[in-house]
Order: sequence, then structure tokens, then C-alpha cells
Amino acid sequence: MLTRVRGWRRGWQERSKLERIDLYTRLTMSVIPWIFTLSWQLTPFASGIRHAPLPLALGLALLLVCVAQCVLSNRNVRPSYAVYNGTAEFPRRRLIAPAALLLVGQGLLAALAAVDGVDPPGLLMMAMNVPLALVMTQVLLVPVRTFLFQSLGLVALTVGALAAAGVRGGLLAGVVPATLFGCLLVLISIRPSAWSLSVMWQAEEARDVQARLAVAEERLRFGRDMHDVLGRNLAVIALKSELAMELAQRGRPEAVDQMVEVQRIARSSQQEVRDVVRGYREADLTTELAGAKGVLRAAGIECAVVGDSGAELPAPVQAALGWVVREAATNVLRHGDPRRCTIRLTASAHEVVLDVENDGAQTATATGDSGSDGTCSGASGSGLPGLRERLVQLDGSLDAGPAGDGLFRLTARIPRTESRTALLKERR
Repeated sequence: MLTRVRGWRRGWQERSKLERIDLYTRLTMSVIPWIFTLSWQLTPFASGIRHAPLPLALGLALLLVCVAQCVLSNRNVRPSYAVYNGTAEFPRRRLIAPAALLLVGQGLLAALAAVDGVDPPGLLMMAMNVPLALVMTQVLLVPVRTFLFQSLGLVALTVGALAAAGVRGGLLAGVVPATLFGCLLVLISIRPSAWSLSVMWQAEEARDVQARLAVAEERLRFGRDMHDVLGRNLAVIALKSELAMELAQRGRPEAVDQMVEVQRIARSSQQEVRDVVRGYREADLTTELAGAKGVLRAAGIECAVVGDSGAELPAPVQAALGWVVREAATNVLRHGDPRRCTIRLTASAHEVVLDVENDGAQTATATGDSGSDGTCSGASGSGLPGLRERLVQLDGSLDAGPAGDGLFRLTARIPRTESRTALLKERR
């Protein structure tokens, strides 16, 4: 039993916030009819139902019918919600059994009233509860206007059955608002919840589409840059190579000059390609700090960037710390469920320290030897091992792990010395 509870807890923690809301909403839709049945259908047994064999038997039969309706309602929650979202069609045969049970329940309620087996308050509570399990499904299958007309039809059916059983006067008139109240209660509780959940899923899908479009746009931009860099040079190389071949076939010494020019253009193109690729790989610290803050806040995480801006740091140090910020923000989003995150940059005369601290419990993936994609990364990758290799090239270090009080902290350190600065300038 303890193992099963731990499995449930682990499954809950592995879900995203939206998946948790989705599960909570569906669970609520499944629990509501049971709450109504256990309150409105059981309460009359205490004092409302006359303690005689026939009234008790009819009341127990009605309770069993309501329980069966709740079971069928729980089975229909998922497909009815899919119909509401427009992702599937509801099998109409699933409504046959609930509709039949509704008619049986109305008959049992009328029979209970005919033998004078329940007092007026108990009768009103039972009249409210009998149709609710079917209404829970129906409210998601039809438009609101249709649902309201169906509710009026249900009221007419209930009033007609009780009138045929001999219920008269104010009690019969009270059945109308009681039954309508139950239907409207389901309408205002279930329909908005389903609408809110569908809007959140649509927003999540829109964010995914936006991310894919951003990736596609970046690929197109990279392709345009590469075309601009290589297109002209490759055309020149092709022309000069053809010219050199013709000169060589004629025995002209100018062919050597043309091939030397081809070699020069090829090396120049190689350097230009390296510059383009380096521009895509290098991470600007200021940009990454602003990007991490924006992304985390968009995900509902309170993020604060404090300390130095890092604008005065050498370019290699900024690039290395920029990668640290990017990987830390990715780990916070993927491997934790934090509410707050603090990014602190401190640049002293001796070293530069970057701390990324959040209150989300992160998994081993965030602290282990895997990258963002779950695979080990090298120096050019984005995992923590790759970041350590980047920092080692600058005599730096990277530490990541729990910091107590439910906090997780990632710390990157890069020393600042005169020799270090001189070496960085030489590398530039």
C-alpha cells in the first residue's frame, strides 16, 4: 500500500502544472455526483423516510439506482469532455443506460411519494438528486440553450410523475425550483470549469506552435546568413576553377594564379562560416539574463536578477556564464516545480560568481551528467558536464545541488586575475 501511495505521489510530481489542473478538474467532475448522492439521497434515511418495510425498500432501491448513475457518469466524463473540446464524438448508446436509470429513479420516487413514505423536505432533496448524474454528462454534450430547454423538460417529467403519484399543492410547486436548482448548479459549476481547462490547453498548444515557429524562423535566418556568406564566394570559386582548368589545358602559366586566388577565397569563406557559426553558438550574458527572466515569469515563476550586469566582463567570460544561465533556466523549467528563482551575479576583483537559486525540488537529471535533452553533452553541448568543460577552459568551476530549506542552487565561479585577463585578450 505504501509503495502504491509513493507511486501516486511520484506520478503527481512528474506532471506539469497544467496536467495537474486537468487531473484535478476531471476528478472534481467525477466526485460531484457522488457528493450529491451521499448528501441528498442518504440524508432522508435518517428521519425523512418513514421507517416501514415498503418505504425503506423503495428508498434503498432509489439509492442503488443513483449509485449506478454515478458509476455511469464517471465513465462518461472523459468522452463528454472530449466532445466539449471538439476532439471526438460521443457514442449516443452511452446515454441509453443513464436515461433508463433516470426513468426508473423517477418511478421509484413517485412510488415513494404515493405510499406517503417520505416527508416533503426529503422528497425535494431526492427530486433534486435523481437527474444529476445524467445532467453532469449532458451539460458538456449540448449548447447552453439546449441544456436549459432539456432542464425544463426534466422538470416537467418530474412534476408529472409526482402529480400522478398524488403530490399536490405547495409541495408539487416546490419541486419545480428544486429540480431547476440542481440543473443550474451543475451548469454553473461544470461548464465554466471545462471551458477554463480547454482555454488553458489551447494556450499551451499555442505556445508549442509559437516555439516551433521560432525554431523554423531561426533555421531560415541561419540559412539566409549561410547563403549570403557562401553564395557569392562559391560562385566565384566555380568560375575561377573553370577558368584555371581552361588555362591549364592551354598550358598558360596564369592558371597557377587563378588557383591561388581560389585557395584564398576558400580560406576566406571558411573563416566567414566560422564567424557565422560562432555568432550562433556564443551566448551573450546580458541577453541570456533578460531571456531567462522573461521565460521564467511567463511560466508563472517569480524571477529576480540581482547584482552586477556583467556588461564589463570579457567576452569569453560572458559567453560561458550565458550558457550557464541558459542551462539553469532550462533545468528550473523541466526538472522542478518552483515558485521563485533568484539569479545573482557578483563580480569582484578576484572572481566572478553566478548563483541560480530556486525553491523547486529538482530531479537527478538536473544535477546529473545529462544535458537538456537527456544525453551527455560535450563542451559544445548544453548539459552540466558541457558547462563544466567550458568553465574549466577559463579555470572556473560549477557546483549544483540542494542548498537546504527546499532550495536548489547552481553556482559558477570564474577567477579574475591579471594573467587570466591577458590570456583572454590573446584568445580574442
